[in-house]
Amino acid sequence: MDGTEIRAVIAREPGGPEVLAVTRRSLPPPGPGQVAIDVRAAGVNRPDLLQRMGLYPPPEGAGDVLGLEVAGTVAALGAGVAGLEVGQRVMALLPGGGYASRANAEAGSVLPVPEGVSDVEAAGFPETAFTVWTNAFEGGRLVPGERLLVHGATSGIGTMAGAMASALGAEVFGTAGTDEKARAAEANGYARCWNYREADWASEVRAAGGVDVVLDMVGGDYVPRNLACLREGGRHVSIAFLRGATAEVSVVDVMRRRLTLTGSTLRARPAPEKARIAGELAAHVLPLLAAGRVTPVIDGTYPLERASDAHRRMDEDHVGKVVLTL
Repeated sequence: MDGTEIRAVIAREPGGPEVLAVTRRSLPPPGPGQVAIDVRAAGVNRPDLLQRMGLYPPPEGAGDVLGLEVAGTVAALGAGVAGLEVGQRVMALLPGGGYASRANAEAGSVLPVPEGVSDVEAAGFPETAFTVWTNAFEGGRLVPGERLLVHGATSGIGTMAGAMASALGAEVFGTAGTDEKARAAEANGYARCWNYREADWASEVRAAGGVDVVLDMVGGDYVPRNLACLREGGRHVSIAFLRGATAEVSVVDVMRRRLTLTGSTLRARPAPEKARIAGELAAHVLPLLAAGRVTPVIDGTYPLERASDAHRRMDEDHVGKVVLTL
């Protein structure tokens, strides 16, 4: 069976945003357990930039088209897919291939778009929501009444973490790179947010009574400071390491205060595991999205042909998600 010709964005070679180009590709029909989605919008994420630079190879089978999340309408169903219909509005987490006019997704990673949620908002939901749920709520075991500390409070993950955690009954603290961004975080569910360039955020967090969970995208020398902010029995969850992949910690302190250090990646997880996470989001977070209690913060949109500009924006002081539109 012939494929469908699509427009898709690839990196011609490792490099800066200028290496991105729109090309024509043939997308095969959805295989068993897959769904073809006519893409209306695609979220831009930090791993896309790393892949463009040659620093984050896609998992086997993902291909070279960038993009980890999309929103659009179901175009075709593969064999064995139930619960979805052609023409239905959906959003999906992908291992790659989202910067395109059509993409194939595993049916288990596809979620319905609630009424009233735009395609752009929906495209900014899957990657961040899957990440926050698996790390803050599963790995970090965050429960209502506890406190969460998030670095990068105005990033895509940071804005989603603030919205989800506060909507689910936690108190959220954060750090950001400017006073303006700190205030933007406080307008999006954060109880307190500090400018890490000016404030001694670790001392401020301890003075406020500490936190139960840290969601850390920084790594390096932040790790011991994060641990010092944790209450007894606290959990430290690593999801990136912008300041370094190694850290020195006191094992005695970890033992004495019964701390947990954990972390995870998402992209290479097997399809059944992603389907399980999608089920958790459908049960616990989609109702909040439908009710407007969790809303992806959108910094700006760019047409697919301006993917290079979207990547440049990701390196600026953006707040929330950058999204490509078709």
